[in-house]
Amino acid sequence: MSVTLQDMAWHRSVGQLVEELNQPGFWRALTRMLDEYTPLDSWVALLFSDGRPQVLGECPYEGDGPDPLFHDYLNGLYALDPFYIANRECPKSGLFRLADVAPERFKQTEYYQRYFTHNVVEDEIQFNVQLDDVRSLCLSLGRKTRFTPEQISLLDLVRPWVLGLMRQRLFFEDMSTEPLPTQTPHWRGDLERAMERLGTPLTARELDVIRLILSGCSNKEVASKLAISAETVKVHRRHIYTKLNIKSPQELFSFFLKAQADK
Repeated sequence: MSVTLQDMAWHRSVGQLVEELNQPGFWRALTRMLDEYTPLDSWVALLFSDGRPQVLGECPYEGDGPDPLFHDYLNGLYALDPFYIANRECPKSGLFRLADVAPERFKQTEYYQRYFTHNVVEDEIQFNVQLDDVRSLCLSLGRKTRFTPEQISLLDLVRPWVLGLMRQRLFFEDMSTEPLPTQTPHWRGDLERAMERLGTPLTARELDVIRLILSGCSNKEVASKLAISAETVKVHRRHIYTKLNIKSPQELFSFFLKAQADK
């Protein structure tokens, strides 16, 4: 069996990562190694559950103080994240591309224009480790340009190593702030209470429709996800717009942000 210099470099890197498993710089070391094979522009390690995601590690923010866009994400925009939605609907381990999980009209959404294009920029890929029925450990990798098929293939080739290292890393993470699992997603309960304080109470179904619309789902996609007809989706949209006294998705997104800020 012949061993190339590249093979030797990979095994050396993995060995070093094993040594880093219990160190605070593990996530940065892991993404630095991946960056050597597939250039990256941003990354974040998260624990997804039915509540607000828990940040385990993130790439340094270039500005002063905390990243305001990422703060908005954790404060409520995560509910519109295609990866979060896909993971909550069908949690499973693997490597997932933005193109695999983004709804039909994702690039037309205010979430995409106001958050994604500034924080992630162009493309995103995510390693997921399903821990149980509620929790998933996620490593999101972002780029200013699209991942090429060759780069995706390479990331998929190293996927077993990455997922294994991520799972082992969990034993050294501080889980003291882990949200408790509930029957109702936290984002919906928080948003429902915020809407009530703003004087515009909405039903749980209407809140689900709002989230899916704002995440980029067409009426057909909303209908499929909620097991209702497309006509019923249209009725819900009319009722929502009437209750909120708005006329456009842009106004709906602004109302969503205000409700999150007023929680």
